[in-house]
Amino acid sequence: MELVPFSSPAEIYIINTCAVTARAGAQSRQLIRRALRANPEARLIVTGCYAQIAAQEILEIADSPICIVGNSCKHRLVEVALAERHCDLEMHLGDLAGHKEICPLTVTSFGERTRAYLKVQDGCNSFCSYCIVPYARGRSRSLAPDRVVAQAEIFAGQGYKEQVLTGIHLGHYGQDLTPRSNLRELLALLLARNLPVRYRLSSLEPTEITDELLTLMAGSPAVMPYLHIPLQSGDDRILQRMNRRYPAATFATVVEQIVARLPDVAIGVDVLVGFPGEDEGAFRNTHSLIESLPVSYLHVFPYSRRPGTPAAGMADQVPKADKEERVALLRDLDHKKRTAFHRKHLGSIRQILVEGRKQGCLLRGYTGNYIPVSFEGDNALVNQLVTVRLEELTDDGVLGRVV
Repeated sequence: MELVPFSSPAEIYIINTCAVTARAGAQSRQLIRRALRANPEARLIVTGCYAQIAAQEILEIADSPICIVGNSCKHRLVEVALAERHCDLEMHLGDLAGHKEICPLTVTSFGERTRAYLKVQDGCNSFCSYCIVPYARGRSRSLAPDRVVAQAEIFAGQGYKEQVLTGIHLGHYGQDLTPRSNLRELLALLLARNLPVRYRLSSLEPTEITDELLTLMAGSPAVMPYLHIPLQSGDDRILQRMNRRYPAATFATVVEQIVARLPDVAIGVDVLVGFPGEDEGAFRNTHSLIESLPVSYLHVFPYSRRPGTPAAGMADQVPKADKEERVALLRDLDHKKRTAFHRKHLGSIRQILVEGRKQGCLLRGYTGNYIPVSFEGDNALVNQLVTVRLEELTDDGVLGRVV
C-alpha cells in the first residue's frame, strides 16, 4: 500500500467521520462526496461516529457501493479494506449499545508525532443533554490493565517519550472491569514499569479528580502537572439543564484543591457558550467564576444544535449574535489567563519535549505543564527531552534558551 494525499485519486478511501456537532456531520458528508468524485470506482469505507448514528444518510449519498464500519468494529477496518470482494452497500455496525468490551485496536505508530495517544477507555454513560457521544460510542468500557501496559510498552519501544492517556470518559476507567479498578491504579501500574516515558492525562470530569490521584501526580515526576477539566457553564441552572452533575461551587473547590497540591499545574477548561436558556446573568456567572479561578487556558465553544440530543428541542435558544459576543469575551479572558500563566513561569528551568521546528526556524515543544516554548537548537534535539530556561513572552507562548 502507498499512502496518497486525500486530494489525489486513490483505490481505497477510509473516512473517519465525526458527529459531535451538526457541522461535523456535514463536513463528513462533504468528504464522502469528494472521494466519490475523485474516483467513483474506488473502495470507499466510512467509519466513526457519524457512520454509527447516520448510516442510512450515508448510503443515500450515492449509488456507488459504500462500506460502513461502526465504532465497535473498527478492528475490522484492514480486513474490510483488503477484502477480495468489493463492498456492496455493506454495514458492519454491531450492537454498540450492548457492547461490553473496548474495540481491540493495537497501535504501533503515530507517524511523525512525538507523543502517542494511549486510548484506555471508550463510551460514556453520562448523557449530557447537548451531547451525541453516548449514542455514537456506546456505554463506558475499559481496556484491561495488562493490555494498557502492553500498548504502553509498544509505544515506548517505538521511541515515544510522552504518552497521553485518553478516553471518551477517562475518569470512568475501570468501573466496568472485574475486579474493578480506577485511573489512579492504572497510572500506578504504568509507573511501576519504569518506562522512559512521561505521562499526560486527557480530559477529566471535576468530580473524578480524587485526592488519591493528586497524591500520585504530586509524587511522580513522570506524570505531567497538567489537567484539562470541562466546566461548560458557571451557572447552576444551566448546569442542571445540561445534565452536568455538579454545581459551580464544586468546580471551584476542585480547582483550588488541585493548585494547592500541584503548584505548577496547568489547568485547561472547556466552556460551552450560549446553551438554551443562558441569559446575561447566567453568562456573567460563568465569566466571573472563570475569572476568579487560577486556570491556565480555555477552550471556548459556541453551542450549536445537535439533532438527536435533548437540548436540540429546548426552548430559549440563544440568538447567534449573543453567542458570538459571549464567545469573544471568553476568548479575550482566555488570552489573559494564558499570558498570566506563561509570565508566571518566566525565569524557570523546564524540560521540553521537542516536537519539531516552528515554521522552519526555531525548535518548538511543550513543558510538562503545557507551556509552548520556542528556542534555538539542532535537529538532533527533535523527540528529545531538553532542559530550557523560559526567558521571554511571545504571541503564542514563550521564548527559551537551552541550558
